[in-house]
Amino acid sequence: MKIEILGVGCPKCKQLTANTEEAVRELNIQAEIGKVTNIVKIAEYGVMMTPALAVDGTVVSAGKVLSKDEIKKIISK
Repeated sequence: MKIEILGVGCPKCKQLTANTEEAVRELNIQAEIGKVTNIVKIAEYGVMMTPALAVDGTVVSAGKVLSKDEIKKIISK
């Protein structure tokens, strides 16, 4: 599983990253967590508001910081 945090590094992006890392750790799953900070690449995903979360190339959330539990629900499907 590849999880990407889309954002330029704002505090909300950092919080989403922390929540994602904690969710992956708690679920004990293998996942590669990466960050996409290039505005052009973020726009290629069709994202207009950051932070955004993409799982295996599909944007599952944009414009808000998901909680650890919300992330766990998304990635455990």
